[in-house]
Amino acid sequence: MEDFKFTSLEELYKKILPALNTKVADLRRHNIKYIKEEDIWHYLRNNYWCKADKLSLGEIVHDILSTPNSELEIYMDKHNKKAKEKEDLL
Repeated sequence: MEDFKFTSLEELYKKILPALNTKVADLRRHNIKYIKEEDIWHYLRNNYWCKADKLSLGEIVHDILSTPNSELEIYMDKHNKKAKEKEDLL
């Protein structure tokens, strides 16, 4: 099997965008319409992949598709709350 090498996070993001799109479609089927592809990307980068070493493309796609919707909702609720607090300080 061919190993994929990425020279930037942007290149990796573009490669996994179809999986992110699939996850967003799944969220929409469950009436969760406010979570976007980049939200899933940031959640996984900051909570799953930062602790991992040498992830394969298959593992990354698996993580995207198998992350529970409830985890993404909790993350977004916390993220939005922090953003609101920062906005209130300005």
